[in-house]
Parts: sequence; structure tokens; C-alpha cells
Amino acid sequence: MKYHPIGKKLFIDNRERLRSNLTPNSVAIVHSNDILPTNADGVMPFRQNNNLYYLTGADQEESILLIAPDFPDEKLREILFLRKTDENIAIWEGHKLTQEEAKEISGIETIMWKDQFEQMLYMVLAESETIYLDTNEHIRAGTETETRSDRFVKWCKGRYPLYQYKRLAPLLLEQRIIKSDLEIKALQHACDITEKGFRRILENISPGVWEYEIEAEYIHEFVRNRSRGFAYDPIIASGANACVLHYITNNEQCKDGDLLLMDVGAEYANYNADMTRTIPVNGRFTQRQRAVYDAVLHVKTKATELLRPGTTIKEYHEEVGRIMEGELVSLGLLDKHDVEKQDPKNPLYRKYFMHGTSHYLGLDVHDVGSFYKPIEEGMVFTVEPGIYIREEGIGIRLEDNIVVTKDGHINLMKNIPLHAEEIEDLMNK
Repeated sequence: MKYHPIGKKLFIDNRERLRSNLTPNSVAIVHSNDILPTNADGVMPFRQNNNLYYLTGADQEESILLIAPDFPDEKLREILFLRKTDENIAIWEGHKLTQEEAKEISGIETIMWKDQFEQMLYMVLAESETIYLDTNEHIRAGTETETRSDRFVKWCKGRYPLYQYKRLAPLLLEQRIIKSDLEIKALQHACDITEKGFRRILENISPGVWEYEIEAEYIHEFVRNRSRGFAYDPIIASGANACVLHYITNNEQCKDGDLLLMDVGAEYANYNADMTRTIPVNGRFTQRQRAVYDAVLHVKTKATELLRPGTTIKEYHEEVGRIMEGELVSLGLLDKHDVEKQDPKNPLYRKYFMHGTSHYLGLDVHDVGSFYKPIEEGMVFTVEPGIYIREEGIGIRLEDNIVVTKDGHINLMKNIPLHAEEIEDLMNK
């Protein structure tokens, strides 16, 4: 991996929290992700199962974690199984984790090769009653691909049908939704790398540049700072392209007078930043662009203030919607009398602001979490309002990453230029 090791304490603490929530005489099993094929003999870049990484720090394919807190032999209460390497693998694929390296990364004392897994599982289950299995239960999950975890669920239930089975995902969701100080440190690092990319861009934007050239500048800065690269497919959208919420083709030329919306983020040690900034291609906002920009910034500022413990996500989004309504009326995009008569189930502001304001952030860009529980200290959210005026070719979104604290919040992107005057000054210095 390109990133520096972030320390085994995070993974030791995460396993300890999980153990305390498992039922007596139980076993929890978590598998790594597959390496997925493309075509012929090609494969996609490997991305670890976030639950396995969260519990072990092992960022390698064909890894398995087994946790059995009450097993009589203390040495077998935590086992990390790894793919056994050999000279041929070293020649063709490169270095794989040794048992000593895995022990140092994870804090797990017992490291075994994967070919010992079935034997050890049989031994541990002889003293167990309940099996916790891991599956992808993200509310937005919609993949048709059968994962390594899916295959193991079928195998395990077929091989051991008389055990009691439980879902591991709800337990890990409850843990992962609250970020530790070590996780926030990793998120901050990803945001700091993102800042470097954005500042690089501000010095290199002018009419005539192509969206893909801007994308290239970002990836250069991210990788040179030990990021794997983009946390998600980057949106580099000039002019009317900014009104397409998931525009990722990034293949058009930026024109004089256009705005440029950039929704990008670096990842670091599997933790993700998620930033959006909108800037004028020629370095100066027009009067209309500036008015819309300031309206979005106002909504973003007020929305950030609303992210506080005890507020529900539903209440939060409803209040942000009311703030947005006021800004759209001021911009002449909505009529206040029409707003007063609108259907509350289909508010008029959604014509110009059609997406949510915030989502959880962490190991997943759209991180695991419930949208029905109250906001708590330690949660991390994006705040990303936008106004999209298709008839004017104006799309503006502004986004920062926010940690909820007991008395307020911490903006992980506070050092990334945001205010219009600062952006213009940096672009014209």
C-alpha cells in the first residue's frame, strides 16, 4: 500500500468493542473482498472489505478474521488467516504479508495461513453456539455480484446447519457510525491531501483547459502524497455540465465565463474525503454567479450549525429545505406566494436543489449509518447544498466534511479555500 501504517491500536480497539457485543460462546467471521475481473485476464484494483479492514488493518486479498471471545484456548480467540505466499507469487505479484508483518499491523497474536481455516473453524465451532456472518447491508447496496462473503454464508450454513446464526453487520454499523479519534485523524489526512489538490488546481485554471486535464492534476497531487487516488469517480463539470449531478465523463473544454464544479476527494488508508468546490474558469464570478454562490454558501453555513447531537436526520433535512426556500425566493427562482401554497410532500425548492444535504462519511464515501437515529457526537457527515439552474447553465455546490462534537462541530476542510473573495484572489495572484 502507498499509505504509511496508521497503527494497530485502532484495530485492537475496534475488535475489543465488537467482542463486548457478541453473545456468549459465539464466533464472528469476516472475509476480505474478491479481486474482481474485467476482461480476458484483466482485474480491477483491489479494494478491501471495509469491515475486515476496520477490525484488522489487513489490506490484502484472501484474508479471513475469526473472533471467538469465549474459546477455552486464549491463543485461538482471535485468528487472522492470510494467503500463503511463495517464490512464484513473489516473482509475479510481489510481496505479500508475512505472519510477523500481519501481527504488527493488526495486533493479532495468532496468524495462520488460509489453508488452515476450515480445520480451525471446525475446532472452534465445537465449543460454540452462535455464528455471526458478515454481509453488505448498506441501505444503498444494489450489486448483483456474489461476493466472497456471500459465498461463505452459503457454504457455512450448508456445512453447519444446526448452529444459531446472527447478522454481524448491525453490530459493526453501530460501531462504525461513531468515529474514534484515530479514525478522525485518518479522515483529516485525506482532507489535507484533497486541499493540496485543490490549491494546485487554483493555480492552473484558465479558459481553454479541458476537464480531463484538471482531473489529471488532482490524481497527480493525490498519488504523490501517498493516496491510492480518488475516493470516488471525480466530477469535473464546467458550464451546464454542473447541472448533471453525477457527471463523470470529464471530457469538455472549460470556457470563459463558465463556472467549474469539482466534486473530488482523496482517500488515505481506506478513509475518504469528499469535497465540492465551484470556481469561475476565468477567475472572476459574474454578478449573477456570485449571488447564487453566496446563497449556497449561506445554506451550507446554516446547515453545518444544525448538525448537532439530538437532532434527527429528518428534522435536519426539513430545516435545510426551509433555509434553501428563502434563498431561492431571494434569487427570484421561486415565488413566496407559490411556496406558501406548495404541497409539503413535494416542496418547490427541489426543482433547484434535488439531492440530500448530508451523508455519513468514513471508510465508505457513503458510509454506513442509520437515517432514523438522532445525530450523535463523533459522527462524521458531509454538508453539501447546491443550486442548479439548468436554464441559465449554472450549477453550484459547496461541500465540507464535518465531525459532530458535544458542543458544535469540527470542519475537517476548514483550511480549503471556500469564500468567493479568497478563491478569486488565489486565482488572480
